[in-house]
Amino acid sequence: MEDTELHTVSFTLNGATQLLQVAARRSLTDVIGQECGMKSARVGCGQGDCGSCTVSVDGMPIRGCLLFAVQADGADIRTAEALADPGSLTAIRNAFKKHRAIQCGYCTPGFMVLADYILQNEFSLDQAIQTLSANLCRCTGYSPIVSAVADLLALRAESGSAP
Repeated sequence: MEDTELHTVSFTLNGATQLLQVAARRSLTDVIGQECGMKSARVGCGQGDCGSCTVSVDGMPIRGCLLFAVQADGADIRTAEALADPGSLTAIRNAFKKHRAIQCGYCTPGFMVLADYILQNEFSLDQAIQTLSANLCRCTGYSPIVSAVADLLALRAESGSAP
């Protein structure tokens, strides 16, 4: 039996309030992609293993494919598109480009959300590596991604704030 009843959901997505009618079983990734046009969070495995769907919900990185959109009611959600704030995405994108941490690009937005989370929480390199290990990348072997985040951490240490 399929649930066709629609539920009203309101959340902030990248600074803009969204008021939507969604079925109870729709994932957050599907809703923000199909209804809100945010294409960076992608369904990879659909089981929360790969991390391609990683978004920030109330400051925490979560798997958007495992969270029903109705569970995000009232939440503050940020996708990789939100990293376009001056400096944030530029620094992350430049570090990923410098270290060739972008191969096919499918997992990249999820890793960028994690990189932003790492920088916002002043993690050490060991903590950063542990955090990055939550997402899968089949192209780079992680070394370039870790190098990019290590550069970002070094920039933060030099400037005293997140790049």
